[in-house]
Amino acid sequence: MKNVLIIGSTGQIGSELTMKLRGIYGNANVVAGYIPGAEPKGELAESGPKEIVDITNAQQIADVVKKYDIDTIYNLAALLSAVAENKPQLAWKIGIGGLMNTLEVAREHHCAVFTPSSIGSFGPNAPKDGTPQDTIQQPRTMYGVTKVSGELLSNYYALKFGVDTRSVRFPGLISYVAPPGGGTTDYAVDIYYSAVRGEKFICPIKAGTFMDMMYMPDALRAAIEIMEADPSRLQHRNSFNIASMSFDPDIIYRKIKEYVPSFEMEYQVDPLRQAIADSWPNRLDDTCARIEWDWKPEYDLDGMTRDMLEKLRVKLGK
Repeated sequence: MKNVLIIGSTGQIGSELTMKLRGIYGNANVVAGYIPGAEPKGELAESGPKEIVDITNAQQIADVVKKYDIDTIYNLAALLSAVAENKPQLAWKIGIGGLMNTLEVAREHHCAVFTPSSIGSFGPNAPKDGTPQDTIQQPRTMYGVTKVSGELLSNYYALKFGVDTRSVRFPGLISYVAPPGGGTTDYAVDIYYSAVRGEKFICPIKAGTFMDMMYMPDALRAAIEIMEADPSRLQHRNSFNIASMSFDPDIIYRKIKEYVPSFEMEYQVDPLRQAIADSWPNRLDDTCARIEWDWKPEYDLDGMTRDMLEKLRVKLGK
């Protein structure tokens, strides 16, 4: 039975991944790490152990690892893309300084480490369509710089010290549970909220801007399955392309209108988010993940849309 620490357990991914892992490994075996001001609430707080774990404090990480005999760390602490552009020094401190702390603790205490990367790790010089697993990565955002650096640092610790580091490059993630947190792809979450509330959606990304997206249940499966994968099959580690669907704002708008005919949208492009989106791939090639650990998404745009609208109507009482 694994003993797992989630660093960043109250974030967009962490809040759902923590509960998913508790369902698999048992509530007592999954520790929700959080920082003051972002305390777990409700079922997340009540269903299992929780501890203050600031990723910039290596001693805090080590203390919790020792206390709970942790063997697997999910490092989810990061600033999202648009926020990171406004706070680049903090983004580096958390994304790379924090990762170094985590890897050092993992080296000393023999832990496996999952640290997500992103489509933001690619830049405008990478192939836009069918972006390969192994290709040029020259991002022009601090978010992307930290992700590429994190991939390299994790690979270094795997090769130099034998730390079991693994990762996936997440597309934009869409969920009805946690609210958006400042990501470039968050428009694809906000749009569903507007549709369910009966509001006109103001889209910050221009028509024709394609980006990879994924429904959160698929993302959670990917994070778990990569850590459960047979290491002898893994030719890559940090980090695997994973893909599910690619669309632009007009496509998702028209899909929602199939179920909410009165829904309206207009464009008011945010230059910062648009510039970030323009530097990212349109669609990733995830062949290596499919071959090396049998990755396969379960949701397409229609399936996600039906589920999102149904769940948000319940959540928002609409």
